[in-house]
Amino acid sequence: MSIFSKIKDAILGGVAHAAPAPATGAEPTLAPSTIPEPAATTAPQIGGTGQTVPPTAGAAAPTSLATSSAVEVAPILDAAIARSGQKLNWKHSIVDLMKALGMDASLAERKELAEELGYTGEKDGSAEMNIWLHKALLKKLSENGGKVPAELRD
Repeated sequence: MSIFSKIKDAILGGVAHAAPAPATGAEPTLAPSTIPEPAATTAPQIGGTGQTVPPTAGAAAPTSLATSSAVEVAPILDAAIARSGQKLNWKHSIVDLMKALGMDASLAERKELAEELGYTGEKDGSAEMNIWLHKALLKKLSENGGKVPAELRD
């Protein structure tokens, strides 16, 4: 699994793919696979030809009843830092962001992430590389369902 996928799953994973809970007092929503299909008594005929219409002809494909929305990244990372018990600054440091998620923030891991995200400079752990990585990661998270605070986006 790629480094970015690990980060994305740690931040957006279960939250991004879970259906939102119904509001209090709302009717529960059935998943498409649990909605019973009406029983067909007889298949409709096409014109007067005696041919029947296949049961799926003209039927819409099942769609998800839940709508997805962007996942707030900041509260998830803030909570991860609180759980870690460390003083970390995920908003400005790729190393701290990775540590907050319990990941290895070594140069080797950051080099791999740099390759995944398309960094073309020297992969030497410089401030330039780390700043680029941080910005590129937040941009990629926002492209994949994460809502990144405006002040952290370019």
